[in-house]
Amino acid sequence: MELRVNLTHKSYDIIIEHGMLRRIGDYTNLNRKVLVISDDGVPQQYVDTVLSQCPQGYSVVVKQGEGAKSFPVYESLCKKLLELGFSRTDLIIALGGGVIGDLSGFVAATYLRGIEFIGIPTTTLSQIDSSIGGKVAINLESVKNIVGSFYHPSVVLIDPDTLKTLPKRHFANGLVEAVKAGLIYDASILDLFEQNDPENVIDQIIYRSLLVKKDVVEKDEKEQNLRKILNFGHTLGHGIETVYGLHDLLHGECVAIGMMPMLEDEALRQRVQRIYEKLGLKSEIDYDPDAVYQVMTRDKKVQGNTITIVKVKEAGHARLEKIDTEDLHQYLRKVQ
Repeated sequence: MELRVNLTHKSYDIIIEHGMLRRIGDYTNLNRKVLVISDDGVPQQYVDTVLSQCPQGYSVVVKQGEGAKSFPVYESLCKKLLELGFSRTDLIIALGGGVIGDLSGFVAATYLRGIEFIGIPTTTLSQIDSSIGGKVAINLESVKNIVGSFYHPSVVLIDPDTLKTLPKRHFANGLVEAVKAGLIYDASILDLFEQNDPENVIDQIIYRSLLVKKDVVEKDEKEQNLRKILNFGHTLGHGIETVYGLHDLLHGECVAIGMMPMLEDEALRQRVQRIYEKLGLKSEIDYDPDAVYQVMTRDKKVQGNTITIVKVKEAGHARLEKIDTEDLHQYLRKVQ
């Protein structure tokens, strides 16, 4: 399967193909210096498979988790590129999940004011969502993605076979982004979850979720209006993730919790609850609304004393609502 993201200044392909990891050279030039960036959660066999195809290949493996998206790690990667004499004609490969995609993309966007990179996502979350769209970033003082840029890969290569080594919890964690896509844009995606074992239709879930993000990004690349709907569940979810997630919860698990209060129809809420139960996900946790609110006020979506949140009343249709931050504070206390 193949998709093309058509943008004003840069377009690129997304290729979905089983076994692709062994054939990267079919889609990009590997006869140059290549730095493969991954983390210690990525099986070494994947790193070795990629490096075996690169005559001048190097690799850096960082520690798994949000902590990798930090200035010290970013600086160490830039120093590595400098040490190896990388030029603008060389290549970075982001091999891993969403954290590696964000980190590698930000390094690529800023080293020499821009070096080519390709994405090889190896998790459900990155294959379904984060590997496309051009958002790259690192964290600062526990605030997620506060330092970043819009910088697109030259190609995204998705090999669903890499999902076979994912722990069950991480597999389900990434599927939350597909549930989100169904809620905000394409309700038929929810049918895939309800009528099938997600593992048996994962190719369809990936493809249809990417169609949603591709369409939204093409219409609003820099998040001026429509693209904000992709933040559904993330405003509250990021707040919970920042306060608790680095130790106890994964990104998708926080987003799953963050979506529930923003569903405006009880029947839809129950429908989503059943999908969560099928995936083994929580729909709510006990959290300190004051602590989460303090984090949310530092979110990129805050403008003055207002913040834009995303709500869904009918599956497949999202709406944006700008509210006062203090009203959000009271709302958090109420739903908690």
